Amino acid sequence: MQRNLHVALLSLGLLCAAAFLGGCSSIVLFDPKGPIGDAERVIILVAIGLMLIVVIPVFVMVLLFSRKYRASNTKATYTPKWSYSAKIDLLIWAVPIAIVTCLGIIAWSQSHRLNPYSPITPGTEPLRIEAVSLDWKWLFIYPDHHIATVNELVFPAKIPLSFSITSDTVMTSFFIPQLGSQIYAMAGMRTRLHLLADEPGVYLGQNQQFSGPGFSYMNFDAIALPQEQFEAWVQKAKQSPNKLDLARYEGIAKPSIGYPATYFSSVIPGLFDHIIGKYVPTAANPNAMSVESDPGNAESRVSEDR
Repeated sequence: MQRNLHVALLSLGLLCAAAFLGGCSSIVLFDPKGPIGDAERVIILVAIGLMLIVVIPVFVMVLLFSRKYRASNTKATYTPKWSYSAKIDLLIWAVPIAIVTCLGIIAWSQSHRLNPYSPITPGTEPLRIEAVSLDWKWLFIYPDHHIATVNELVFPAKIPLSFSITSDTVMTSFFIPQLGSQIYAMAGMRTRLHLLADEPGVYLGQNQQFSGPGFSYMNFDAIALPQEQFEAWVQKAKQSPNKLDLARYEGIAKPSIGYPATYFSSVIPGLFDHIIGKYVPTAANPNAMSVESDPGNAESRVSEDR
């Protein structure tokens, strides 16, 4: 009977493991396509491994102790007056302290190494993209190409990307899981993010901060193309009959769900600064002072917008 119980417990454990691991193929965080995403995947796995040092022994001891000290086992040592063990007390405190210390060192060092404000490849000219969070869609402005898109982000693979991110609504978060580094978009503030895609592909982009009834539809395709195909796409976008002026922008900014991917062949100069300036008036002037969110500072700092 005991053997049957052990077989049943083992089978249950294997089924639970299969069910859990079976879903890993759909966890895009574990299928990174860029250096930032890959580094963050390693950090997640290391953190899980360190925490399992505590979790696994606990489950093993639960099974062993319940079996050894069962009522029918007359050979088990019975010590009703036992109350303290210095060795056990040391183990209980030393292991968690060591694990927390290791996790703290990893979090501190990797947070600075993967600072989203730091360029991925210093000295290499990145593609600049201005991302604006709206209800419930994303606007992407390419200031160097004078074009814009809604709900579709296209960029060249193997080229660093430099994002400036803001919001013209409530706080949201900009996240392309396979490329890494979720970062918040906030009205009147400019956050920055540097990413890179190692290979061409279509990746999921999303908002992971609840922002109203259209939150679950606030996704976009992040399309990485070879350099020559990206240049061809830019020319295609420049042939669009749509022009993004203030009137058109105000229409796009109105709350809507399922806004189709749209290209704009021209963008009114300074639109991104104008959006920030709606909440911080001095930021509307490109040569003025603007409020900028800095992850290295607990508060927003005032800096010259360059």
